[in-house]
Order: sequence, then structure tokens, then C-alpha cells
Amino acid sequence: MWYWLFKYVLLGPLLAVLGRPKITGLEHVPSDGPAILASNHLAVMDSFYLPLVVSRRITFLAKQEYFTGTGIKGKFLAWFYTVVGQVPIDRTDADSAQAALTTAKRILGEGKLLGMYPEGTRSPDGRLYKGKTGLARLALETGVPVIPVAMVGTDVVNPPGSKGLRFGRVEVRFGKPMDFSRFDGLAGNRFIERAVIDEVMYDLMDLSGQEYVDIYAAAIKENAQKSNGQQVDTSKPAARLPHAAAG
Repeated sequence: MWYWLFKYVLLGPLLAVLGRPKITGLEHVPSDGPAILASNHLAVMDSFYLPLVVSRRITFLAKQEYFTGTGIKGKFLAWFYTVVGQVPIDRTDADSAQAALTTAKRILGEGKLLGMYPEGTRSPDGRLYKGKTGLARLALETGVPVIPVAMVGTDVVNPPGSKGLRFGRVEVRFGKPMDFSRFDGLAGNRFIERAVIDEVMYDLMDLSGQEYVDIYAAAIKENAQKSNGQQVDTSKPAARLPHAAAG
């Protein structure tokens, strides 16, 4: 109930006014059955604008920290993510990663749409970063289609590090479903999984027009924090190529 209440009454109308979302390729999202929506990740609002434009319910695997916050803001976010049905995952070690994979398979087994960010974290500077292979293994083990989704402009409406929202223009671009059935039986092969996720990231680069960096975003953030306490400048919107030339 809360998911639809936030989408259509409490939050969705405000987001529609602020971002004036433009949608392309929505026909690629199946009307029923499981699928993975693989999205780039520019801002927190990605997890709000994507469900806003898709009629079906989307379940995200959200980091556990969102459910254990303290203070008024932390407790509100914990309540919010719980009532809208998002699923907490622990990302600290290999055992936790396996548990997250099991949870994701259960969600897809129930015929639901699963939203995932293959970069593993928000982009520190608007560029598209190397994808993690967890999504690839999930796609290979379940055989469900992977639909690339490019979020554009969410970092203008919701600049990283800011506490408020701004007016902007959000675009949500859906690509054609990706079929990896040619790799049936090869889940667990790290070379195949790397090839699969690289293919997904290429489609995301093509859709979003973002510059691609073959490094994990988390490593960039960690290195920036170690460099004399300096932080990555996230105040600027994503740098991207013109959409027509992105491929």
C-alpha cells in the first residue's frame, strides 16, 4: 500500500513537477514476469524516478545502512525503505554477497522486477564506472532478461551531497532486453561473467552518453578520501557525450 501511496500521492506528483521526466523505450519493460532493470547510478533520486515511470512495482536491493540509521532522518529513511518494500542487503564480505544473490533470485522467482545498479555505488563524478559481476551471475543463473536503463539528469534534480531538490529535466531511457542464453551453463565462470557485465555496461554507456571509466567507482571514492582527506567534486552534473553520438 505505501509503495503506491508514495508513488501516486505523497511523492510522485512532486517529483513529476521537479523533473518533468521524459521516457523512451518503456515498451521494452515486460508487462509481467521477472526481469532485471540494470541502471546507471547518478543520484539517490534514481531509485525514485525509475519506479515513478514504470507501472509495475520495482524491488531494489538497498544497502543495509539505510535500514539502521539513527536520529530523525535515519529513522525516517529506515521506515520509508521498509514500508515501500525494499530489501536490505549486507555488502561487507563474500558470504554477504552470496546472501544478496540468494535474495535477488527469490525476488525474480516470484516474477517481480528487480532494480540493480551494476556500478555498486553512485558515480562520484557523473561518469560511468566498471560494473560488478554479481548482476551477470544473477542473469546467468536465472535466465531472466536484463533491461539496461539510463538515468539522465537526476544529478541535477538531486545533486550528490545536497540536502534539497531542484528543478531540472530527468530522462529515463530503456534499452532492448539483453539475452545471454548463449552462455547457458556457464554461471560461475569469471571470464564469462566479466564479458556479460561489460556488455551491459556498454549498452548503458550507449544509452546514457556517459564517459566510461574501466575502474570501480568504490575504488575512486576510497582513493579520494585517502588523498589528504579530499573529496571528489560531485557538485557538477554528469559529463556525457551527445546522445546521438554515444554509440
